[in-house]
Amino acid sequence: MTAGPEFTIRPYASEDLDSVYRVCLLTGDSGDDASELYDDPWALGHLYAGPYVTLEPELAFVLEDRDGLCGYVLGAADTRRFHRRMVESWLPPLQLALPEPHGDERQWSRTARIYYRLHHPELVYPEALEPYPSHLHIDLLPRCQGRGNGRRLMERLLEALVELWSPGVHLGVGSANRRAHGFYEAMRFVELFRQGDDGHQSIYLGRRLP
Repeated sequence: MTAGPEFTIRPYASEDLDSVYRVCLLTGDSGDDASELYDDPWALGHLYAGPYVTLEPELAFVLEDRDGLCGYVLGAADTRRFHRRMVESWLPPLQLALPEPHGDERQWSRTARIYYRLHHPELVYPEALEPYPSHLHIDLLPRCQGRGNGRRLMERLLEALVELWSPGVHLGVGSANRRAHGFYEAMRFVELFRQGDDGHQSIYLGRRLP
């Protein structure tokens, strides 16, 4: 699928893994570069990218230009099933390889906080999400933003979810990422609920399909 004269959308391939992890890191600070915040550059990807491209690669689509992969959208058709598979098959090898932090969590680095979540995953699926059983993540590097690529990626994934008879899809976004919140509203997502304290909230939005 072509996204424009400079960009191409295509299905994820296994050789894209490192590049997907890199985009995850470079957008990991509420859409900004998080590479200076994590001493393990793979940490964020282990939580937000790896399980999707490994467990449901058929719902992973990437955006690329002449300089390489610069964005992606990743989906899970059935969140409950995805969470179960994540706990059963994705997390155990990581839990063996990566240390669980202990002690005063106020002293933990950002990497340590991600490691803790890999050992103690926060798998959110309250009743408000039942009409929206699928979920997604989308990230784009700055060079491909503002050109309609985000909308095209989203449309490609939504088409795939409709083909799987999903009745709805949800996503979460940090309250600090106002640009992303506006984009999702333009894509006809509606706010469902908020989680966390006032200083650091996650906003959950949903959209009925088709």
